[in-house]
Amino acid sequence: MNDRPLDLDLVRAFVHVAELSSFTRAAEALGGTQAGVSLKLRKLEDRLGRTLLQRTPRLVRLTADGALFLERARRLLSADREARLWGAVPARRLRLGISDHVTGDTLPGLLRRLSAASPDIVFDIRMGFSRVLLDAFDSGDLDAVVARREGDRRTGEILRQDRYGWFAAANWREAGDALPLALLAAPCGVRAVAIEALDSAGISWREAFVGGSVSSVGAAVAAGLAVAPLAAHLAPAGAVDVGPRLNLPGLPAATVMLVARAGDAPVKAALRELAAFLRAG
Repeated sequence: MNDRPLDLDLVRAFVHVAELSSFTRAAEALGGTQAGVSLKLRKLEDRLGRTLLQRTPRLVRLTADGALFLERARRLLSADREARLWGAVPARRLRLGISDHVTGDTLPGLLRRLSAASPDIVFDIRMGFSRVLLDAFDSGDLDAVVARREGDRRTGEILRQDRYGWFAAANWREAGDALPLALLAAPCGVRAVAIEALDSAGISWREAFVGGSVSSVGAAVAAGLAVAPLAAHLAPAGAVDVGPRLNLPGLPAATVMLVARAGDAPVKAALRELAAFLRAG
């Protein structure tokens, strides 16, 4: 038996690849290169004498040994952080705005990643409409914002494109002349785009539900109350895009971007984790 301690840098690379399902995203989060991360994984597998990952050109998947090692690896990194930060008081605070249209149910996973990767940072999270969050960034109230690009008023780091559609419960059926909508309240940008598209197409509509969050709008869809303009990845399970069937106007894809001020090394590392997670999502 080889009692030589494991290199935590190799273990950390494995956890990133396993959780992000991508060497590219892991390299981005770690601030390295894909080749460097791949080399670390090979060294770790050689050290353990086990194959931890199945690699294909399009997919990275844990082997049975990899799944067993992942929890051990997480505990090892957690113990390392606890030992290093024993008695330390968090000295940094990152004021982060996140659009509800971007994360939805993935928010717990995002917060888990940020907390694990940057335990010495206090994350002050504000959820809200993209336009409101971007205005707060402009006024200095937020250090970074993840939001839908509103028009062409700002440039930022592009993270992904989100497809939008008109979603309803699978058993929902039309009733009446006006299309019942589940929407967020103004000044929601998705609301404005959807209403403008319907009005331009001459389609009659009515508010059937107004929610305070994307999850509440999704609940109204799942309950069969109305049709909602939603990003495809935020539509509730079982919902279908009824736009083609009802001849509804197409909704434009949304550009998700990160706008941030320059920070110190720990803040930059946290923002790399954030970007990598959202790109993978």
